Amino acid sequence: MKTFAYFMSCINESMTKELDKALDQWEKDFDLKFIKLHDGTCCGGSNLDYVDPKEFLVINARNIALAEKENLDLVTSCNTCLLSLRRAKQELDSSEENKTFVNSILKKQNLEYTGKSEVKHLLWVLNEDLGLDAIKAKVKTPLKDYKIAPFYGCHILRPSSLMGKDDPSNPKSLDQLVDVLGAKTVDYKSNNECCGFHTLLVAEDASLNIAADALENAIETDADFIVTPCPLCHTVLDSYQQKALKKRNVKDSIPVLHLSQLVGLALGYTQKQLGINRHIVSLSK
Repeated sequence: MKTFAYFMSCINESMTKELDKALDQWEKDFDLKFIKLHDGTCCGGSNLDYVDPKEFLVINARNIALAEKENLDLVTSCNTCLLSLRRAKQELDSSEENKTFVNSILKKQNLEYTGKSEVKHLLWVLNEDLGLDAIKAKVKTPLKDYKIAPFYGCHILRPSSLMGKDDPSNPKSLDQLVDVLGAKTVDYKSNNECCGFHTLLVAEDASLNIAADALENAIETDADFIVTPCPLCHTVLDSYQQKALKKRNVKDSIPVLHLSQLVGLALGYTQKQLGINRHIVSLSK
């Protein structure tokens, strides 16, 4: 059994609980185990590192140290959490001064950051640690009736020097997963661009325009739905879809799934089991 520490992102603990519910359904099918770090705290959401860089390092060193205490790599299903955790790890691993500073605080909780645990995205675990062939062998209901628009989002791709898995101009990892699940992927302009989530509360019009670009591009391909590896992208593209498309006078709509739900569909789980029925835009098939 392959075992990982699982970072419970704020968004999955509150607004998008169905995404972790889907993961809970099928992890046993692949002989995977994700140990949820209930003591973890918010990663800072790609904002705290600018507001208080030292606090940013401490909280993310603590999150990684919780995984290190279990001798496990740390996995997240949120692109922004991935960026925050990997950025903190890079800064800590390249500076003994930073490492000494965070450990002077972590020792109060009997924790220590050493740098031995890797920080991974769920997509990378599926494609690399588990392997595409192993996934394909477990597919029970191939998604051959679907045309899918993969939407990567930006934080899993950029900066490429920190992520290092995909070419940010031409990413392939999510497309490869969709392929082994039996579906067809479509190419469209916005698949590797920002969803607009992080400006939603301070510049809603700008945010909705960004989301509308992605949604309209995907709709124009006649895709059955969008799949994304990020719950933040999922939230803005699903929950704010009607508002975004109204700005463009677009009457059509398109469902949005997280990759954990996509995998579950191919393994034979129902939409209800995967929480797809919770979405604003329903999946009709």
